[in-house]
Amino acid sequence: MTEQGDIAREDSLTRVEAFSDGVLAIIITIMVLELKTPVAEGLTALWPLWPIFIAYVLSYAYVAIYWVNHHRLLGHARVVTSGLLWSNMLLLFTLSLIPFSTAYLGEHHFSREATLLYLVTMLTPALAYVLLQGRVAATGTQTVASRRYHKASHRKGLAASAVYALGIPLTFASPWLGIACAALVAVFWMLPWSVLDRLFLDRVPPAGS
Repeated sequence: MTEQGDIAREDSLTRVEAFSDGVLAIIITIMVLELKTPVAEGLTALWPLWPIFIAYVLSYAYVAIYWVNHHRLLGHARVVTSGLLWSNMLLLFTLSLIPFSTAYLGEHHFSREATLLYLVTMLTPALAYVLLQGRVAATGTQTVASRRYHKASHRKGLAASAVYALGIPLTFASPWLGIACAALVAVFWMLPWSVLDRLFLDRVPPAGS
C-alpha cells in the first residue's frame, strides 16, 4: 500500500537517480577545483600540496562509494514516495558539505579541529543514507534477495557510522587516528566481497536443523 502522492512510474525513479548523479558530479568538480596549481616551477613546488591532495583522494573515494551504493539501493526501489524524495535530498545536502570540509582539512594540514570537522561531515551522510535505505526497504521490492541486501548493508552502514564516531574521540589523542578511522571505512566499503561482509549476514541454519 502506498501513500497519497506516491509515484510508481519507472521514469520517476530515473529522475531521482539522474538528479542525484548530477549533484554528485558537481561535488567532485568542486573538490577538484580546490587543487590549485603552484606558481613556482619544479616538482618541489608540488610537495606543500600533499595534504590537499590526500584529502581530495580520500573524499573522492567516499563520493564514489556513495554513488555506487546509491545506484544499488535505488535498484531495489519500487515507488517514489515523499519520504524517499526528502531523505534523498537530505543525503545530497550532507554530501554537498564534503567539498568544504575537504578543503578545510587540506588547507589546515590535518589539524585536530579540521579532522573533527571532517569526521562529523563524514558521519552525517552515513546516517542520512541509513534513513534513505529505510525508506527504500519499506516501500521497495520485498524479495528474499532484497531483504537480505537491506539487512546486510544496513548493519554495515551502522558499523561504518560507529567507526566514524569512534574517530572523533581518537582525534583528541591524535588527528591521524581520526583520519585512520575515516580511511578504514573507505577501505571497508571498497573491498570486494569478503569475510567482513559475511559478518553482517544472518547465518543460514544447516538443512535438517
